[in-house]
Amino acid sequence: MNRPRPTRQLLEALPWLAAVGAYFAFPEYLPLLSGIAIAALFALSLDLIVGYAGVVTLGHAAFFGLGAYTAGLLAQQGWGEPISGLLAAGAAAALLGLLTAPLVLRAGELAGLMVTLGLSLMLYEAANKAAFVTGGADGLQGVEVWPLLGAFRFDLFGRTAYLYSLAVLFLLFVLARLLVASPFGLSLRGIRGNARRAAALGVPVKARLSAAYAIAAGYAGIAGALLAQTTQFVSLDALSFQRSAEGLLMLVLGGLGSLHGALLGAAAFTVAHHALSEASPQFWQFWLGIALVALALAGRGGIMGLLRRLGRGRG
Repeated sequence: MNRPRPTRQLLEALPWLAAVGAYFAFPEYLPLLSGIAIAALFALSLDLIVGYAGVVTLGHAAFFGLGAYTAGLLAQQGWGEPISGLLAAGAAAALLGLLTAPLVLRAGELAGLMVTLGLSLMLYEAANKAAFVTGGADGLQGVEVWPLLGAFRFDLFGRTAYLYSLAVLFLLFVLARLLVASPFGLSLRGIRGNARRAAALGVPVKARLSAAYAIAAGYAGIAGALLAQTTQFVSLDALSFQRSAEGLLMLVLGGLGSLHGALLGAAAFTVAHHALSEASPQFWQFWLGIALVALALAGRGGIMGLLRRLGRGRG
């Protein structure tokens, strides 16, 4: 849609202004809103590798869980400073992504999909067996996070947690916008479209994909660290296949290859999950499935695709 630049900037700012306004409008739902921000960051990390680079993964929770346990263990062992914990978690996840990227990329599309799933399952089982470190099935307890910037304590009402999560999401979203608009991001789109042609044009395909995989892993690790710090607890669920599947579902729901779509998909899925599980605790997945089928029949591109078509129709 060709809109005047001020109008487009206003439309892009509205969701963030609404997110800040939600802090005052829905004080009783701040823990849920924190969960939405964390889920959005996880979906954003998936979009960088799936939507822009075209590398599908079923084991992205491995990086999310590693980030969560890294931040949680640091806090448990006496270093509960939140920002440095985020950086350490992101670095650990990015390093794992860099080390495992050659395995995923070398295997090919379908085999690479199985490699990502296998790595995630291995980490899950390792965390389960190393109960003396991770707490195993009981979860990592005794996580004590220091006040943010030395002044803002994390409480049960989620006041600090929500603003902290939202600020981190916003900063990393802006960074992702710059990344996908850069020559690096444009080369990723070219690789997704036709890897052989990109290689013929001189693009180092494997190096670019490995870098994108590591960056996406780092984003996921930071999302996991946010969950550990804001809840002050880490469970094996952070490494589960269900988390990877839900991340992909959020991304498809919002729209692949659209950073805003990742945010919308995460918000829509989390709110629908919360509302439907309260209304129908036993059958919420059934109703969510109906909603997803209806959205798929409405057209391609998820929520963002639907919004674009509505915008063109009005234009």
